[in-house]
Amino acid sequence: MKILVANLGSTSFKYRLFDLGDPAEPVLARGAIERIGAPSAKIVIKSIKGEREMDRPIADHGDAVQLCLDQLTDPEIGVLDDASDVSAIGFKAVHARNLTGVHLVDEPVLEAMEAFADVAPAHNPPYTKAMRMLRERFPNLPLVAAYETGFHRTIPEAVQRYAIPDDWSTRLGVRKWGFHGASHRYISWRMPELLGRKDIKVISCHLGGSSSLTAIRNGESVACSLGMSPQSGLPHNNRVGDFDVFSLPVLLRETGKSLEEILDILANQSGLEGISGHRDLRDIEAAAAAGEARSKLAIDLFVASIRHYLGAYLLELGGADAIVFTGGIGENSQWIRSETCRQLEWFGIALDPERNAKGPAERRVSADGSRVEVWTVPTNEELVVARQSEALLKSGARSSA
Repeated sequence: MKILVANLGSTSFKYRLFDLGDPAEPVLARGAIERIGAPSAKIVIKSIKGEREMDRPIADHGDAVQLCLDQLTDPEIGVLDDASDVSAIGFKAVHARNLTGVHLVDEPVLEAMEAFADVAPAHNPPYTKAMRMLRERFPNLPLVAAYETGFHRTIPEAVQRYAIPDDWSTRLGVRKWGFHGASHRYISWRMPELLGRKDIKVISCHLGGSSSLTAIRNGESVACSLGMSPQSGLPHNNRVGDFDVFSLPVLLRETGKSLEEILDILANQSGLEGISGHRDLRDIEAAAAAGEARSKLAIDLFVASIRHYLGAYLLELGGADAIVFTGGIGENSQWIRSETCRQLEWFGIALDPERNAKGPAERRVSADGSRVEVWTVPTNEELVVARQSEALLKSGARSSA
């Protein structure tokens, strides 16, 4: 079964094509189309048969998928005999009202996503718009939504709930849903292979443009730092993270801005960028190393938040067998890893400076005597979505956990 996994932005379409009929589950092709809707889009495709780059107008996501299928069947670099060889398009969907797990995309699924468009404003609107278009353009091609919240269904009710009226939680779906499920699920699969046993306790640190920590016991999520929305938990590159809602009346009164304007600032101009003036952690680290106080503060605040959840999850799990750093920051920033694990020897956590200083790869970075192993593991969210899509199609059901 060949599954095309799509990552959508408002003006972008990125994809990987997996061959799940091969035991090695290889990526047959990957590509990206940027600046959809502009006079000229930038197009890149890399397959096991070659590479190609071009610039041409792409009107919408429907045209982007059509171009993708044309390239995948191209005589020179294509890897498919026919576009019908694609069994489904899988999407790493983010959020929907009272809906999680894996679903074939239909009208109720789209309506549930649209109901939470204001909860996940950076993700849901472009996804639902593109999914509707693709359903019309490719009615015989199954679309599968694998929700980021699905992995966290095993979190105990007491950990999921906010202390709010019961009806708000049960009927309106206001609870701590947790996100980055594909990444944390991959870590839950990979670490038992690396450690050689399944009965393990893992703290997965997905650190990147959007960041979260998840406590995993025996392959199941038991806590996640992200709550009702992707704006919660750790500070993100431009999203606020944990924030007291009773600050809103002060901001509304003192700034003269509307609620919509304040929420937009919290979702798009806050986080590490709001503190430092820089969005990319590499720029923040460089500025901090040059003595820029705001950038140093942003790093210190980020690390303090990581350590806050790390300590909570060590308590929740009763210790850990492994701490895993993944995501763009987790895999690449030795500074963040070092500061996160600083002076935790009394917890049985000790980094090896030489191992930690090496570039991104799947490796143990803890010292030989560290009771808790510390790893960097490149995540593979697309493979998770491909496997979930395949499992749903094989089951013949319209949805699964």
